[in-house]
Parts: sequence; C-alpha cells; structure tokens
Amino acid sequence: MNDLIAHTDLYSSINYSPTKLVLSEGKGSKVWDIDGKEYIDCISGFSVVNHGHCHPKIIEAFQQQSQKITMISRALYSENLGQWEEKICKLTNKDKVLPMNTGTEAIETAIKIARKWGTDVKEIPENETEIIAMNGNFHGRTLGALSLSSQDSYKQGFGPLLDNIHYIDFGDVEHLKSLINNKTTAIILEPIQGEGGVNIPPDYFIETVRALCDEHNILFIADEIQVGLGRTGKMLATEWEGVEADIYLLGKSLGGGLYPISAVLANKEIMEVLTPGTHGSTFGGNPLACAVSMAALDVLVDEDLINRSAELGQKLLNQLQLIDSDLITDVRGRGLFIGIELNENAQPYCLEMIDQGVLCKETQGNIIRIAPPLVISEEEINKVVEVITNVLKK
Repeated sequence: MNDLIAHTDLYSSINYSPTKLVLSEGKGSKVWDIDGKEYIDCISGFSVVNHGHCHPKIIEAFQQQSQKITMISRALYSENLGQWEEKICKLTNKDKVLPMNTGTEAIETAIKIARKWGTDVKEIPENETEIIAMNGNFHGRTLGALSLSSQDSYKQGFGPLLDNIHYIDFGDVEHLKSLINNKTTAIILEPIQGEGGVNIPPDYFIETVRALCDEHNILFIADEIQVGLGRTGKMLATEWEGVEADIYLLGKSLGGGLYPISAVLANKEIMEVLTPGTHGSTFGGNPLACAVSMAALDVLVDEDLINRSAELGQKLLNQLQLIDSDLITDVRGRGLFIGIELNENAQPYCLEMIDQGVLCKETQGNIIRIAPPLVISEEEINKVVEVITNVLKK
C-alpha cells in the first residue's frame, strides 16, 4: 500500500491531502482496500454513490450503451438525450434541463443564467446584477463558484473574482431582507449545507426565501448537488419545507456513482435566456452519461431509496443522539446525511473509525459527516453506531 501511495504522490499535484488508504473494490455500502480489509462506506464519494458501489443495473446500462455509441457532438441529436431530459424534468417538475458534467459546471451555468435573466428579463443594467449567497456555503472551486464562497481561505491568490456577490448567515432573514434591492437577480443556497457542517436551516427559512423571491422578482437557486436525489430522505431537500426553487442544480449521484453528469433545471421562461452560442459543453448530455443517469434514476425510484433514506436515517440519527460522550456538542441530520459536532478536532476520531472499519471524513475541522449509500442495511447501521460509540467513548 505504501508503495502505491508513494507512486501516486510522486506524480500528483498537491491540491489534495488524502487519507493514507488505497481502495480497490466496492459493492453496495462496502469497500475493500488492496489488502482485503473491509469497510462500511460512510463517505459515499461525498454523496456520489447514493445507489451503492457498482449497482448491477447501472453497470448493465453502462455496458449496453458503451457498445452502441458513447459520444456525439451537441451539433447533432442523440437517441437517448430526450428520454433522459423527460425523466429528470418530470422528477423535478421543471420544463427544461441543461446537462453538464460536474457540479461546479452546473453552478457556473446557473450564475450565467441568473445574470442573463437579470439583464434581459428584469432589465437590470448590464454588469450590475447582484447575487446573494450564504455564509458557510460550498458550491465548488472554479472561479465563478469560488466567487460565491464566503470563505476567504478558498479565494486567496485567485482574484479578481466576480463582483456583486453578497453574503448572509444561513438563516438570517433580517439581513437577507436588508440586502435585497432592485438589482438583486438571484439568491443561491444549499437547502442543507454539506461541506459547511450538515447545517440545517432554521424552520421556515427556505419558505421565507421563496416568498421574498416571489415578492421581489428574484430567482431562487437551490444547489441540490450533494443533498438532492434522496440523500436527505426527500427527492429534493427543498421539499422539507414544501418549497420549489426556480432553478435546481443536480450532480454527484445523478450519474449513479459511475459516470459524471450534472443538470441545471428550470422552467421555459427562465431557461430561454440562453440562446445558441451563449453556453455549451462538449461532453454535456452525451449518450453514455444519459444511459447511466436514466438507470440511476430508475433505481432510485424502483428500489424506494428515498423512503429508505428517510427511515434508516431517522434510525441512525436517533441512535447517534443517544451516545453519551462529553466530546459531542450536537448531532443533527436529515435522512442519511448526519453531522456529529465535537468540541475538538474530529480528524483523529475519523482515523480511528477508519481503523475500526467505518470510512468517514471530518468537515470544518470538528464535525464528523456520516453519509452512507442509501442501500446500507440496518445491520450495517448498527455496526456504524457501535464503532462511533466505541471511538468517542474511548
């Protein structure tokens, strides 16, 4: 294992500092390292592997499509793009979809749409549109996405970034109201902040954002890239408050843990601000990605993974909240998306959990994020709770 790590480090850029563990196989909610040691995966590729590792129906779709045609230009039509578009639009109740490849590309696309809509439809003077984002967010690391970030350490050395971005604390309605003006074109948020620490908004905050957007003719953009598609026990996390966003951003598990694909979804009157030549993607909506994504969406519905996430997530949350440890200051979550907040650095505890066969990762320094595949069994959940309990009590 050490030789493989050293070989990788020799050629890799150092923008990551990974845990010294080499995985070679995955099935369902479990993974194995190159020495054959088994782990329950509570990272899931940061919610990419909602369906479990190497789901047979998704693998089958990949294999079948890969023997037909995998890539064409969007200058032509493909056989399955329209089928995928219809499926994802109906699941999210939107008229139109623009396929991209990664979550951060979806964010970039949404920024462009919001600015163009603000200029063309709301008639804000060009270069003066404003966007409101949340403190503690994470939308990606490209320049547009980075401009939305409130974290200065992410931005250092990469300026100049986009102008006219304002920030509020997640849940601060009064500050939000004070920032809204006739140049505000969009409010963007994660309905539950993942990288920020599994932060759940105060009651009625999302509902209030929706109402303010309606009142002031502002686009409500929901970044559901990590929390969408069943992760929180709902198809979309905005459903927790019965709210529908103007623009939905999906990614990560949209490709079934097998192939990258992301999506920007909105109704016609918003999406039509993009005309031929104003945006595009070489690989976006390619036949292989569409085939894999359709299979992933079918598995999500056919295997009732959303309800499974809700039920097993509540069971996991209840058990974690019963752990008696002076280290724990809070345990919060929805569905199979849970944060255990500690009063000290969480990394040593995550490393100890990995040593005991539960793969997990800290975020924000002191928070253990637990996000297993939605196919995890009750027996495996009990094992996860046992390991976490032992580690935190130890």
